[in-house]
Parts: sequence; C-alpha cells; structure tokens
Amino acid sequence: MASPKDYTVEYPFSKRHCLTISDFHRMDIEALLALGDYYQGLQNQRITSAPILRGKTVVNLFFENSTRTEKSFEVAAKRLGADVISMNVGASSVKKGETLLDTAATLNAMRPDILVVRHGSSGAPALLSQKVSCAVINAGDGMHEHPTQALLDALTLRTTFGGDIGGLRIAICGDILHSRVARSNVQLLNILGCDVRLIGPPTLLPIDADCWGVDVFHDMETGLKGCDVVMMLRLQMERMSGAFVPTKREYFHFYGLDKNKLAFAKKGAKVMHPGPMNRGVEISSQIADDPNISLITQQVETGVAMRMGILHALSDNNKSEKSESENTISEYNNARHYETAGRLKPSNTLGEA
Repeated sequence: MASPKDYTVEYPFSKRHCLTISDFHRMDIEALLALGDYYQGLQNQRITSAPILRGKTVVNLFFENSTRTEKSFEVAAKRLGADVISMNVGASSVKKGETLLDTAATLNAMRPDILVVRHGSSGAPALLSQKVSCAVINAGDGMHEHPTQALLDALTLRTTFGGDIGGLRIAICGDILHSRVARSNVQLLNILGCDVRLIGPPTLLPIDADCWGVDVFHDMETGLKGCDVVMMLRLQMERMSGAFVPTKREYFHFYGLDKNKLAFAKKGAKVMHPGPMNRGVEISSQIADDPNISLITQQVETGVAMRMGILHALSDNNKSEKSESENTISEYNNARHYETAGRLKPSNTLGEA
C-alpha cells in the first residue's frame, strides 16, 4: 500500500485550517479524501497505529455535547500518535465567565498543534483561527457548517459505490433549516458532481434553499424518485424557538423514513444519517438497523479514518510554519551564544597571554 505522502505529491494540500467547505478547491477535497481512503485501508487491515503526529498536541474544545465527533477526533489523533487533551468545558473557567477569546489565548499559550472546536455560535472556530497560532478544525458551529462530517459522508459514499460519485442523485431530508451538516454536504456534493435534492416541510427549509444549486421538494414521494442515496437529518428541537412541526408523530407520518417511503427511491438505495438518530421521528428502526440498506455504522467507522486524514494534512501543512518559528528561536539562541562568547573572549585572551 502507498504511503500517505504519495497522496500529496501531485497536489500539495495548502490550507492551514479546516473551517468551511467553501475554503476548499476540488483538488483540496480530492487530497483529503485520498488521505482518508489511505487510513480507511489501514483500518481494514487492522493497522490502528501510524505515528504521524508523535510529539504533537491536539486539543478538543467542545462547547456543545458530542459523542461521535469528539470521540472520533480523539481516537483519530491517538492512532496518529498525538497527545490528546479533551477539555470538559462544563468544568472549565468558561463556567466562571471566561470569554471564548480568553480561553483561546490561554490554550494558545500552551502551544498546541491542532485545535478541534465545536461551538453553538456560527463563526466561532473561524474567529479562533485568527487568534491562535495553531491549526483549527471546525467540528460544528451553530447552524453554519460541519465540514468534517461532509468529508466523511463523501468518503463513505465513494467506498460504497466504488469510487467516483459524480452523477449520484442524493436526497437530504428533514430539518434542513437548522442543519450545519446539510449546508456542508450540499456544497461538497455539488463540487463532486452529485445531483442534490432537499426534502422537507416549508417550515424546515431555508428561504434561500433554491439558491443552493439543488432541487427543493416538499413531499417524500416526488423528492425521492430515482434517488441513489437518502440522507436523513435529525429534528433539532434544541434550536427551535417555535412550532415548526405540529407533532413528532405527524412529522414521522409525512417525512419519517420507513420501508414504504424508501420504496419511492431507486431500487437498492442506501440510507445515511449523521447521528444522533431519533428513532420513530425521522427514521424507523427497521431502516436504521438493516445492514443491506443503512450506511450509518459505516459513517461512524469512516469518520475516524477521514479525521485521521484531515489531522495528517493540517499537521503536514503547519509543519513548515513551525519549522520557521523553531529556526527563528534557534537563530536567536545562536545570536545570544555568540554575543556571550564575544563578551568573554577578551578576558579569555588576556588569561591565555
């Protein structure tokens, strides 16, 4: 098997941070997916250690609850040999009134190499990236974006469909309005040449959704017609300030994915969900637990490999900046050495005379 560096020769990855899909060109995405595919191959061979990040520090800073994303990054970083610090924000100085920027300044003083951030406010990771000297990865910010989820979803699809996914018809269904996953996936899937559809009630669709380069539908039967993949989204009740749906039961009746609704899609269609799932609300257990239909478990597994690839790429790219910083320190120390030696030289000469 080729080494990770083989994937970066043709097109070196040049980005310092991973904040939003719109920051990446097609070749940036291809480089990241190739690295993710490499680490997926290692996982399949039961090789779980590749010390690319040995001696580096990765800090997980999650201001919102997370199981999959936080633990996925933690496992990914540890498999790459990094020292991992997962901050418990609930037990940190944030609870005492410390601001986000003060927290960033404190962490930056500890000289981490990569900062993985989830925050309830859109743009928080981007703000932090301007205030710290390390690489920053957006692990989800408000209703804005979740770029690493979109990348792992794309890698899952490539693995399932055997390579290029251009031309696949993919329906993203449910609470689009509050979903950062949907926003990142729409951008990435469009870049990769997919035919993307959004399906949901008018109250859960952004008013500018028809400007996203997608087709918009309000009923599952019409929207799922001919779809290769159905990506379900969770109803994000915690972000809702009003009555966006009459009841959960009624929502499932019209928009929850079950065998009957899945029959509207192409025969053999696959189902995805970023998690956590609300069974009986947006998806039935019959669909979620069927290994012939559901890619949900594969998404979790692929998430570790994809995040290993992202950590690797950002570490490589920030290595040159770190080297420059270390060279500056070395030059400073050498200058101090010669300055000290110069002051001592006259007395040494006199002593020898």
